[in-house]
Amino acid sequence: MKAKSIIALVAILAVLPTAYAIVDIKIDASKPGPVISPFMWGIFFEDINFAADGGISAELIKNRGFEFPDHLMGWKIICPPNSKATVFVTNSTPFNVNNSNYLRISNDSYETNIGIENNGFRGIGVKSNETYNFSAWLRSAPASNFKIEVRLISIQGQTLASGKISNINDKWTYNTLSLKPNSTDAKASLQILVSGKGTIDLDMISLYPKNTWKNRPNGLRADIVQMLADLHPGFMRFPGGCIVEGRTLENRYQWKNTIGKPENRKLIINRWNTEFKHRPAPDYYQSYALGFFEFFQLCEDIGATPLPIINCGMACQFNSGELAPMDQLDQYIQDALDLIEFANGPITSKWGKVRADLGHPKPFNLKMLGIGNEQWGPQYIERYKVFANILKSKHPEILLVSSAGPDPDGEKFDFLWTQLRKLNADIIDEHYYRPPKWFLENTHRYDSYNRTGPKVFAGEYAAQSVGVASPANQNTLECAIAEAAFMTGLERNADVVVMSSYAPLLAHVDAWQWTPDLIWFDNLNVYGTPSYYVQKMFSNNRGNFVIKTEISGIDPKKTVFANSVFDKNKNEIILKLVNPNETDFQCQISIDGTKLVHGTSTVSILSGNNPSDSNSIQSPTNIVPKISKININTQNFIYTAPKLSFSVIRIPTKK
Repeated sequence: MKAKSIIALVAILAVLPTAYAIVDIKIDASKPGPVISPFMWGIFFEDINFAADGGISAELIKNRGFEFPDHLMGWKIICPPNSKATVFVTNSTPFNVNNSNYLRISNDSYETNIGIENNGFRGIGVKSNETYNFSAWLRSAPASNFKIEVRLISIQGQTLASGKISNINDKWTYNTLSLKPNSTDAKASLQILVSGKGTIDLDMISLYPKNTWKNRPNGLRADIVQMLADLHPGFMRFPGGCIVEGRTLENRYQWKNTIGKPENRKLIINRWNTEFKHRPAPDYYQSYALGFFEFFQLCEDIGATPLPIINCGMACQFNSGELAPMDQLDQYIQDALDLIEFANGPITSKWGKVRADLGHPKPFNLKMLGIGNEQWGPQYIERYKVFANILKSKHPEILLVSSAGPDPDGEKFDFLWTQLRKLNADIIDEHYYRPPKWFLENTHRYDSYNRTGPKVFAGEYAAQSVGVASPANQNTLECAIAEAAFMTGLERNADVVVMSSYAPLLAHVDAWQWTPDLIWFDNLNVYGTPSYYVQKMFSNNRGNFVIKTEISGIDPKKTVFANSVFDKNKNEIILKLVNPNETDFQCQISIDGTKLVHGTSTVSILSGNNPSDSNSIQSPTNIVPKISKININTQNFIYTAPKLSFSVIRIPTKK
């Protein structure tokens, strides 16, 4: 080589300090690949981390019916020293047998400042000048003469709002009033103070913001639901998760107990109440303020196909592993059949009428049903067979989702796949909670899967920054980028993988049991993690079918990861490009098989400076996608993928 050439080469290398390598990405739009399922990117809701009560359910009062085993958990009795008044919980003459406990206050001496106080779910979050609707069932003994004052109290003890209820009679009656705080407070409390003489009973004490999702009374928390709606999810799996199984069968999730009037919904302990010694939650119960009707309604609101999961006669195998005998499965199967009727049946049917009476005569268009959650072993297969035989004979239109167990490989996994393949299962649910490295190394996991067997539901996955179920796990940029790389492999194999969802979905910053999680919130705020934005970028750029994308260069499996899809509605190629390295990558991109509309393309980039970067309540937008425009005026162009980044490039093509 001549000296001038050597000098020129050295000069070129010297001006490329951030370009670690050049990778070739070839996109051939003339070779369409698998069609992408409309259910490809979805969400999985489980009541863990106070996701329902204290979370997406907008109810602000904890233990509103005094049904916790510790009947006054969440409540504090207000009573002056040496008072002769009594405040206690009884169940002698309830207004509802499903919630039989209620609070009784007896005062024969006209003492004042007698009552109770509730601190909500790690505090009650209220906003200045917004309206909050208080309600309670009340009853007074004959000859009693009581007035009630309801107050919202700040964490410093100041009154933020107050209102009064009078004319209470000797029959259980439903009473309401509105409160409008004069200041914002994330840790407020609710006080109920009585004045007068006699005996008064209180039950189902409730406080909801007027501003709920779609302004429905006793509805859902609007800001959290908006985060879900912004994902445009193809489906929503609910209600879990391990709570479907319960620690024992008695504690399993039974959908029929979650519908109807709130006072008819019988509370149970949440399965995550005592699961982790490092994050005990003795006050974690399920009031079913969010029940199956609300789940179906939420799916409809956000355009997601519902995927309910039902118990198959097995309690959680990580706990008791209790089994319903094979000859006692009828009630479990009937629950599944009744659920299908509740969702899809005509209003002339028993359960279709129940749906209509709840305000939704139109069917919910149920298409899929999960049989069990994360079960494994021969016990699961023999139960799945019974369910599948009956459900398929009566409802062949319903796709059944079955379990591949808790791990993405190993003896349990292999056994289940072998057996379920023989049974011609529709969709098999695989779970992966693994380090970021595993996700990068498994981007080609489904390239070699059997194309004619059951389809795959990547039902639960999240990169674990420290270890599975470690309380030290964080929602880091490194984890999100690794998940994005894995998702390019899911998308590329859309003829095998038809559904996927990150898990868990929601977590209260003061009351979580498991981390990492997709969306975090406190009593007033909500934010998405870097993983949330990865999910959003995929789901909002789904496309209709895969197009051939080849990567070549320096060890392509360990440099960048990419996949392309085509959006028929907008006539655009959508290139998803992941750079998990801590240096920029120059990508030589060539597009064949179609002509481009030369000019402006849209680029969304999620990136950061450090693998440990994350978001928080204090810095909710530290890592969010940035959208810009680039000019592409040729079929071949160079794109520099920033370090630690996920890029989505939308490239217009000619019709």
